[in-house]
Amino acid sequence: MAKNFKDLSEQEILALAISSEETDARIYADFAAGLKADYPATAQIFEEMEAEEDEHRRKLIEDYRRRFGEHIPLIRREDVKGFVHRKPVWMIRPLGINTVRRQAEIMETETRRFYERAAGKVSDVSTRKLLGDLAEAERKHVTLADNLQQEYLTPDVKAQEEKAHRRLFVLQIVQPGLAGLMDGSVSTLAPVFAAAFATHNSHAALLVGLAASVGAGISMAFAEAASDDGSLTGRGKPLLRGVVCGLMTTAGGIGHTLPYLIPNFRTATAIAVVIVAIELLVISWIRKRYMDTPFLRAAFQVIVGGVLVFLVGIWIGSS
Repeated sequence: MAKNFKDLSEQEILALAISSEETDARIYADFAAGLKADYPATAQIFEEMEAEEDEHRRKLIEDYRRRFGEHIPLIRREDVKGFVHRKPVWMIRPLGINTVRRQAEIMETETRRFYERAAGKVSDVSTRKLLGDLAEAERKHVTLADNLQQEYLTPDVKAQEEKAHRRLFVLQIVQPGLAGLMDGSVSTLAPVFAAAFATHNSHAALLVGLAASVGAGISMAFAEAASDDGSLTGRGKPLLRGVVCGLMTTAGGIGHTLPYLIPNFRTATAIAVVIVAIELLVISWIRKRYMDTPFLRAAFQVIVGGVLVFLVGIWIGSS
């Protein structure tokens, strides 16, 4: 059961501070290790901050030994009420650089508040001074991070890191999502419009479209997840890619299926055709935005393929 901060003894406060500094140092080390391959300059910043936390821990241990001896009881953050739960973002690979920086800011702010409250609870002058100094040090960590960014994150390095961040986003999210959207938007055209023109019944077309969309989504999700584990290609976790690909595949097919909720066949088909055109234009824009494909070329490639599948569906359904 967690203990209230106000009920901690001075010995427990120091033990908690030591444990917290060790935890923070290890988190910063994990940040540095996780960022080193793609963001070496930012990784250097977290290595410097790890060293700062290690120095804080050393000072706290010296003060603890002076007052209470060699044995330091294990008191962790989760044993005390009032601390903010930290999401284990440092366990995620690959790390998102902006997420890591935000997490570091939260850590420093919370630690500073802890030291300010702790300094007000202890009676020993030396310990109170140490805790006050550490609170000030945590406050200055923001300045330290800024100084380290100025030292290591030059404009060229920032440009390189932003390029790396964009590359990872494209590999892990955009590519599987785009593959799914293209498959869902194009491959389901034939069965949906074949069913529509064969039956002239909106409900039948709706059922076929839903079945084709969900089935294609499941198939693409498993295919993407099984394609590679991301260890060599840097494409990230296969589960995430599979989920993104599957959802986008289903969304691409359902987009031009939902108009068949309208009972009137002609109205539903007209709206579905408009939605198909919008889907193909969106795919073309995404290819231009993230794949650096000229918009007209991307539109030509996607629209020609989509129109051919669309016409095949109508031809089969009308035959």
